[in-house]
Amino acid sequence: MNKVMFGRFIPGHSWVHRMDPRAKLVLSFLYIAVVFFANDFWTYLIMTLLLLASVVASAIPLGVYIRGLMPLFWLMIFTVLIQVFFGVGGHVYWQWGWLVVSQDGLNSAGLILMRFVLIILVSTILTFTTEPLEIADGIESLLSPLKKLHFPVATLALMLSLALRFVPTLMDEAEKIMNAQRSRGVDFGEGGLRQRVRTIVPILIPLFVNAFNRAIEISTAMEARGYQDGENRTKYRQLKWHRVDTASLVIYVISLSAVIGLRYFS
Repeated sequence: MNKVMFGRFIPGHSWVHRMDPRAKLVLSFLYIAVVFFANDFWTYLIMTLLLLASVVASAIPLGVYIRGLMPLFWLMIFTVLIQVFFGVGGHVYWQWGWLVVSQDGLNSAGLILMRFVLIILVSTILTFTTEPLEIADGIESLLSPLKKLHFPVATLALMLSLALRFVPTLMDEAEKIMNAQRSRGVDFGEGGLRQRVRTIVPILIPLFVNAFNRAIEISTAMEARGYQDGENRTKYRQLKWHRVDTASLVIYVISLSAVIGLRYFS
């Protein structure tokens, strides 16, 4: 559980840390959208180099990002195997019954794996270098035009910030509960699939109870402090757009435009 890195904030003073959260949100969404336009070696090379440059600019070791991928390793392997054995088309390298390994299947598996890794890493960069409250403020600012349509922007931003904030907290609580169960003689690795599912139940029940209790405590604390979302609320943290944000936006736009250009005009 402690290997789950998504949602954790790592303090720092790097280029990426100093960026406006709105810029980081926009760049992350743009990157994820353009990932689906990449379809060959050169387009993925540009996407990978841009991501590596962002990792270096965040001043966080690459190993930390790689460790964040480990909890999703089996999910990635499962997705790749589905594409490998069920992708149809091109030269057939191996076949056994309804299982087929073909050229198109391997190509599709490689593309899916690259997209999976790139999307997870760029999202992790965002959460590593941006505090949850800053993410909420950035989302609220970007969605502020929707207030004219009476959309609850402030409420949505609060929900997202709380969700991001308590993902690592719930993971830590789950780890503590598992350690408590192990001290009582529970072995989570023994038995078949049904037995392992049964051993998870003693973890889920106290975890849900703690989550609901924590939610009640947070709501009570917010009410005690007079919290009300609305247009009359002022903010202690003021978002400011800096030159570093403009420079990052220009670099991303040029690089992602090159990917789209290679996709349609090469």
